[in-house]
Amino acid sequence: MIFVDTIPEPFRVPLQEVSIRKMWASDIETVAKLQRESFSKVETWSPQSYVTELANKSAAYLVAVYQERVVGFGGIWTVMDEVHITILGVSLAYRGNKIGDLLLSELLIASWGMGATRATLEVRETNDAAQKLYEKYGFVHVAIRKAYYSDNGENADILWINDMLAPEWRDLFERNRAALGR
Repeated sequence: MIFVDTIPEPFRVPLQEVSIRKMWASDIETVAKLQRESFSKVETWSPQSYVTELANKSAAYLVAVYQERVVGFGGIWTVMDEVHITILGVSLAYRGNKIGDLLLSELLIASWGMGATRATLEVRETNDAAQKLYEKYGFVHVAIRKAYYSDNGENADILWINDMLAPEWRDLFERNRAALGR
C-alpha cells in the first residue's frame, strides 16, 4: 500500500551547482509559490509586494538557482548602517542542502555593499533550524516580540549582529563561507 501523505525525502544537490543571483520580476510567481510552501498564509507577501521591493533602492532580493530552477529566496532592507533580513526561504524539497546558509551569507555580503555594519531579524521562537543557522553566523538573541505572528500569536525572537566589522565576526563569517566552498 502506498501512502500519498508521506513526505518525500529532500533532493540532495551539490552546493557548488547552486548559484545565487538577483531576483528578477520573472521570478516573482515562483518565489510567491515557495513562500506559501515555506510560511503560513498569514506571513506571505503578495506578488505586488515583491514588485515594489525589487524597485526599492534600500532593498536587495536574491534567489538560489539549481538547474535553472529557483529553489530559494531571501531579501534585505538596509537603513543607514543596519540591515534587516526581511525574508529567507528554501523549497521544502531542497532543504538540508545548505541553500539557506548560502543565501544568508550572500545577503550579508550584499548588505555590506549598501553600507551595513549591523544586522537584525525576527524569527519564530519555535523555528529551531532557522535559529541554528542565524546563531552559526553570530546572531545573538536580544529581545522578544510578544505575539508577533498573527497566525498563532507566537513570539518572535529578535536577533542581532552588532558589529560586522569586528575581526572576530569576519573570521566567523569567512569560516562559514569556506565551509560552503565559497
